Amino acid sequence: MPGTFEPLPGGGAAVALDDVEISIIRSLAVQLLELIGPGPAEDSGDPLADLFAEGPSEPPSDPVLRRLFPDAYSDPEQPASPRDAEEQKAYSAEFRRYTENDLRAGKRDSALAVIRSLDALSSASAGEGGAVLKLSPAESQQWLGALNDLRLAIGSRLEITDDEDTDLLYRLPDTDPRKPMVMAYLWLGGLQETLVGTLMA
Repeated sequence: MPGTFEPLPGGGAAVALDDVEISIIRSLAVQLLELIGPGPAEDSGDPLADLFAEGPSEPPSDPVLRRLFPDAYSDPEQPASPRDAEEQKAYSAEFRRYTENDLRAGKRDSALAVIRSLDALSSASAGEGGAVLKLSPAESQQWLGALNDLRLAIGSRLEITDDEDTDLLYRLPDTDPRKPMVMAYLWLGGLQETLVGTLMA
């Protein structure tokens, strides 16, 4: 089971991780959390008002955040006419205003769930060199979301836009400074793939 998720009886998933793997995933999740940023500073105490609180209307300037929070009404594959592009921009701004806060909260919660489960695992297995992480079905879904976000973030930094870009990564020489990030990207992809397979089994 090392490095691959397997199903648990009754639902959920388990994976064996060594201390280095635990440290890498935790570090990446912390960086993702810092990138997403904190939640709203004020809680009105009114859940309905908070639900309809306005968020940003402009896309993020950071390319990783733009990948994590893309415009809802644009299609890079089909360039729009100037008039349609303006309409798409207006619709995207409106959609973003009412959804991005919730999307950020969901991604923040998933990253926090990863960090907390790894911290609990590290505490329980102190000095043993690794342990088996066991996730409930709900935790498995949060991990799946966080792994996807981490791969999107790393893929954006590596400027991966299609399968050909991924193929090129396999052929990078060991001396390339991107190599550690590439290895993390590919490894997280393997973890994500086995978790998807486990949850669909």
